[in-house]
Amino acid sequence: MNGTPRVLNRVLLALVGLFFLAAGLSLAALAGLPAVDRWWHAWAGTATKQLRSLTSRTTLPGQTSSWVWIVVSLGLIVLVVALVALMANQGKGRVGVLARGYGDSAQAPGSGRVTISSAVAEQALKSALADRTDLVSATVTAYEVRGRTGLKIRVLPRQGAAPQQVAADVSALVSALDAVLGRRLPVLLCIGAGARTRFTRAERVR
Repeated sequence: MNGTPRVLNRVLLALVGLFFLAAGLSLAALAGLPAVDRWWHAWAGTATKQLRSLTSRTTLPGQTSSWVWIVVSLGLIVLVVALVALMANQGKGRVGVLARGYGDSAQAPGSGRVTISSAVAEQALKSALADRTDLVSATVTAYEVRGRTGLKIRVLPRQGAAPQQVAADVSALVSALDAVLGRRLPVLLCIGAGARTRFTRAERVR
């Protein structure tokens, strides 16, 4: 529901995972297979000679350093900037204003401006769900979706709780919130599961 580039994240995670898998398998092969170890030493020696030859042929005029390292440094800077831009786009799309409108009355048409913060809906729904003993946790976040403000509600039911009943109760709370606001908000309801739902026990009141 937010602006996080999920497809790009999955592709990058897959590439990083494949890289570390290949690195691990290569290290294991170097440690356990003598033939791979001999090949590696031969290849490393040849690659070192080629690199030295390249740097000697690309030396800057009047200097002893090669412009190849400048290109490598610029490439690393571009990579760092791209990673920072990717991190900045994570979770993008959250908004602080849930609804905004103008008051209209017979005495002073359009004289008032009403702004409702997203925290109003978030705190109201979280407070309504906090007392439920069949939920481990509940989070509510406001996002902008296609020019409209919507809510993402994520709940973690306890083990054995009926997800249909939880969904129906949350829908009823959202309908009540729509009635208070005077407009219908797009809502994404996520009912999750995990270790917390299996190992967290319901609180008992004595």
